[in-house]
Amino acid sequence: MPEDSIQHIDFEDLNRRAISQPLVRHIYTADPSAHVFNGKIYIYPSHDVDAGEAFDDLGSHFAMEDYHVISMDSITSEAVDNGVALHVNDVPWAERQMWAPDAHEKNGKYYLFFPAKDYEGIFRIGVAISDSPVGPFIPQPEPIKDSFSIDPAVFKDADGVYYMYFGGLWGGQLQRWREGKFNATEPESPVAHLPADNEPALCAKVAKLTDDLLQFAEEPRDLVILDENGEPLLAGDNDRRFFEASWMHYYQGKYYFSYSTGDTHFICYAIGENPYGPFTYIGRILEPVVGWTSHHSICEVDGKWYLFYHDSSLSEGITHLRSIKITELKHDAEGKIQTIEPYG
Repeated sequence: MPEDSIQHIDFEDLNRRAISQPLVRHIYTADPSAHVFNGKIYIYPSHDVDAGEAFDDLGSHFAMEDYHVISMDSITSEAVDNGVALHVNDVPWAERQMWAPDAHEKNGKYYLFFPAKDYEGIFRIGVAISDSPVGPFIPQPEPIKDSFSIDPAVFKDADGVYYMYFGGLWGGQLQRWREGKFNATEPESPVAHLPADNEPALCAKVAKLTDDLLQFAEEPRDLVILDENGEPLLAGDNDRRFFEASWMHYYQGKYYFSYSTGDTHFICYAIGENPYGPFTYIGRILEPVVGWTSHHSICEVDGKWYLFYHDSSLSEGITHLRSIKITELKHDAEGKIQTIEPYG
């Protein structure tokens, strides 16, 4: 779909009104997955580059090749780029497009979970391991068995079980897996194989991980989001239905699944009673940012909650050259998240 014009935007004014500024400026970063390990903040973003690819709805212009880990001693301290943590050339099965990653820790080891296209042009999800939260990470020789699509987010529940949430429409290929195998027909169409507007929306996927965090312990399940009447959201409900950018956090006895609506550019959330759902749609976390994509994470730091997100303000609106940011996130007395306006 054509992107909205940015000709009318005064970026000097917009950046002055912005509620937060880019954490790093020497490289472009996006899709920030944030965690606190050993009292320190670690952010696992995509590393945006301008590879000269054509702009299209398959996301060909998002041609990222590697990952850098950004660390912070505190929420107000300087963000440090720790250099290349993993490059696509080091991953035997991956050819291109190192999209939004996540990471987690278990027993002193750090695990980087990442999507990339294999040599057949199919997105798979890989795992790489390090003794340090900043890498370098050593990739497994093969992707997770039966993995597909994009945007892995790994959540550790209170009982020590780890779950992966993943999936993304259009260029993320989720719609091509509706019958249980990859549908390669109409390869240039990002919307082929989507359900009709009056059919239930495609769901993010969730799967428990094995104890070594290297494989799915079960077949991935649908993460169903319900409307106010207890019915699954419909595919045509573009302002609320899942598109990409899964995240899970736990707050006061409830599971909060948050995600991007993609072509309508909202970060929304739904609440459930367990890691699998179903989840009931509640509202928006973040209003649209400059740039087509919106992708986030939510992390508790020193007793406060923060939204890590990105926009294209530093590149003055270039959709595939984004910058990660932070702002405080607040739950009200009922546990609802207060909607954030990124430009005041």
